[in-house]
Amino acid sequence: MCLHSCLCCKTVVCAHCLLTLTAGPRRLLATQAAQQVALNVPETKVTTLENGLRVASEDAGLTTCTVGLWIDAGSRYENERNNGTAHFLEHMAFKGTRKRSQLDLELEIENMGAHLNAYTSREQTVYYAKAFSKDLPRAVEILADIIQNSTLGEAEIERERGVILREMQEVETNLQEVVFDYLHATAYQSTALGRTILGPTENIKTINRGDLVEYITTHYKGPRIVLAAAGGQIMTSFQFSHNELIDLAKYHFGKLPGRYKGEAPALPQCHFTGSEIRVRDDKMPLAHIAIAVEAVGWSHPDTIPLMVANTLIGNWDRSFGGGVNLSSKLAQMACQGNLCHSFQSFNTCYTDTGLWGLYMVCEPGTINDMMHFTQMEWMSLCTSVTETEVARAKNLLKTNMLLHLDGSTPICEDIGRQMLCYSRRIPLHELEARIDAIDANTIKDVCTKYIFSKAPAIAAVGPIEQLPDYNQIQSGMFWMRT
Repeated sequence: MCLHSCLCCKTVVCAHCLLTLTAGPRRLLATQAAQQVALNVPETKVTTLENGLRVASEDAGLTTCTVGLWIDAGSRYENERNNGTAHFLEHMAFKGTRKRSQLDLELEIENMGAHLNAYTSREQTVYYAKAFSKDLPRAVEILADIIQNSTLGEAEIERERGVILREMQEVETNLQEVVFDYLHATAYQSTALGRTILGPTENIKTINRGDLVEYITTHYKGPRIVLAAAGGQIMTSFQFSHNELIDLAKYHFGKLPGRYKGEAPALPQCHFTGSEIRVRDDKMPLAHIAIAVEAVGWSHPDTIPLMVANTLIGNWDRSFGGGVNLSSKLAQMACQGNLCHSFQSFNTCYTDTGLWGLYMVCEPGTINDMMHFTQMEWMSLCTSVTETEVARAKNLLKTNMLLHLDGSTPICEDIGRQMLCYSRRIPLHELEARIDAIDANTIKDVCTKYIFSKAPAIAAVGPIEQLPDYNQIQSGMFWMRT
């Protein structure tokens, strides 16, 4: 399945307490609680093989394990001619190897009671399996087989070509994905990040076995792959072991090439452009709109403050309760003023750039007001956000981080992604400390740097006649109407 981007808690302090602790003495308690949580986090062990492949694991004390391959290769490494190859290759991974037919692979996974899946993003391709810990060796062997020995048969390619074309039709009905593809297309126009993950229809109709093989031989190298695993002790005598995982990695992945014959492919440069795409369709009942400014990459020091700012804006849906008691000011206004059906703040990071913004779903008559109040809240982040608001957002962010890491699969995903993004797994206590170091002045400074007086990227689909013109929206990035 194509996707468009942490803990087993053993402390007496619950998530609700972490959420409600705020400023002053209670902020100190929140920090102490976070430190207590950090003490209970199992170590993430990392080993690098001779060919550069990294092996990372965590014994999370769970009853299952998840193991997967995180590969530093996605649609960003494609060009106009082969755009869609990485996603096509993901589909072909489960269609048979020299050792297993597609039926054999499916039966083996089912008989293990396991799940095998994959996804492609703009910068990464991931293959992973969730199984009993006693079946970890078999899961690793299957993953090694499908990325090194896939037959990529012509008949299977033709059959999967039709599957992908149907998937593209389904994606076109998901308006959120459509809007975000448009947002990337206008924000990163004429660059690799501006292209879709699935690729254009004409490419899908012409991609062949040679394109798939070339992509594998170009990008599936040891230094660009992380074998990540998370799990725990099971009802059997088998126990999750990092040393055993290293042995499995050496045996199954030791022959992966670690060097390039020439120069390694460079990360394609992508430049942000303030611009817009509007697709007006008055037959649609609701308008779907995204507005974003250029943010930063994963490892930039301003990433954490932007995450807190993202949490301050928050998200809201009509199905939520709360009204005036909602923590997000924009959610309060949306609820009381009936400004939209839903909105969602986002902070999408890539290696060297990112998009920070808001996605909204509105009725035609409320678009103008919703856009105004959104920008008003953005300006508030730059000028008047309070310490109490920031403290609440920090606690909410930390709580969400803890709640996200619930189960072997999200832990494994966190390990694999962080190893590719940071070349290490950031310890939870370090992340907590970096969040705690942020105050209202930090938020004001960082948001002024990236939001105030910046030209945004805008993508809008639907009955958008009432959407202000681009110059008016841009003026709202430094001026508020009274």
